[in-house]
Amino acid sequence: MSGHDERTFVMIKPDGVQRGLIGEIVSRFEDRGLKLVGAKFMQIDEELAHEHYGEHEGKPFITSGPVFTMVWEGADATRQVRAMVGETDPAESAPGTIRGDYGLDLGHNVIHASDHEDEGANEREIDLFFDEEELVDYDLDTAAWVYEDH
Repeated sequence: MSGHDERTFVMIKPDGVQRGLIGEIVSRFEDRGLKLVGAKFMQIDEELAHEHYGEHEGKPFITSGPVFTMVWEGADATRQVRAMVGETDPAESAPGTIRGDYGLDLGHNVIHASDHEDEGANEREIDLFFDEEELVDYDLDTAAWVYEDH
């Protein structure tokens, strides 16, 4: 990971997986110039759901089907991803954002992304879902065309 890059956690929720949006969402982040360094297709059990979404305990939305978890890397990656994802409530999300384009309901808002205002959220969420050896450090050949000082 180069000095100006950071890693951020993203999860396509069960409703996004069921609607076949994995490829579209991954393409959006790639098109933006972010680098995928980890990905996992999995079913979240109750224990992991409680660790990740403790405030939503008892709500089955996150364990209702498989999810696609990812770690993306890039300059100011967390803020970049949050801008692309949109507001938590899809009705308040601008067209062009992932939730603005694909979400209609707060309970089915397609995607989760670490919050740049919650210090430590990225590391905590990445550590919950990925072991360090599952994250790949590599040079992305297109970086010179994304970053001016690369």
